[in-house]
Amino acid sequence: MSKTGYVATIGMFDGVHRGHQFVLQQVIRVARERGLQSMAITFDHTLRKDSQLTTLDDKLALLRQLGIDHIKVLPFTDELKQMTAREFMQQVLKERLHVEVLLIGYDNRFGRGRTEGFDDYVRYGHELNMDVVQLPAQGTVCSSLIRNLLQEGQVAEAADLLGHPYLLEGRVEHGEHIGTRLGYPTANLVPVDGRLLIPASGVYAVQVSLDHQPVFHVAMMNIGHRPTFDGQHTTLEVHVLHLNEDLYGREMTVQFFQRLRDEQRFDNEDALVRQLQLDAQQVENLFKKK
Repeated sequence: MSKTGYVATIGMFDGVHRGHQFVLQQVIRVARERGLQSMAITFDHTLRKDSQLTTLDDKLALLRQLGIDHIKVLPFTDELKQMTAREFMQQVLKERLHVEVLLIGYDNRFGRGRTEGFDDYVRYGHELNMDVVQLPAQGTVCSSLIRNLLQEGQVAEAADLLGHPYLLEGRVEHGEHIGTRLGYPTANLVPVDGRLLIPASGVYAVQVSLDHQPVFHVAMMNIGHRPTFDGQHTTLEVHVLHLNEDLYGREMTVQFFQRLRDEQRFDNEDALVRQLQLDAQQVENLFKKK
């Protein structure tokens, strides 16, 4: 085989969770054994109509961290949607991307209608001089399970399956400045992509970075309707501990580590402030142990 060819896998890789990581590690291993390069093939947007776990930029960053030689992002055009699995393997994988070995997960399906399976891919591979290898199932890790955990607020359990904390990116915009009045100024976060999954309402221990810098700050985050103030809309508010900077207009990346409590209504602002003090201390203690 030519060293210009690739060992590849294909998928949405939403979240780049431990199951995806296993597949990609096998791609790297087989590529080294065969003297080829490794490739991850993904798409410029997800097929899902509801929430997703990563932006395209975050997905690509996570894939690069795994050591893949080459990442190819395919635009999900009408032409691509109409291709059969056989056409996709020949026109895209073989002729355009020079894939010589295709590794696919046990439940991987591609091509128009996604009705064909592994035996079909193997047969097409023989016709195209392409090895098709199926990888075994790796436990129960899947993007749907991770979404369910996040929707229940179980961010620590989701992180175990992801292999990294769940990330949420947004821009800091002006809010109602209630936190500033209480002595706990908050950054009002607006997600960069409205399709990103927002974890369940509640208070979370998080770390944040600003403007994609590699420095993370300890913080606490409230997701909810601010019932003490009769809020009508869901807000994402982050109080960064020990940071006195103007955050308005800046990009913020949030890493979720633990859910502290439900969102709740307090009788008055003094009761809310006392709880915020307890929340902040719990966050401090949590990250001191890490």
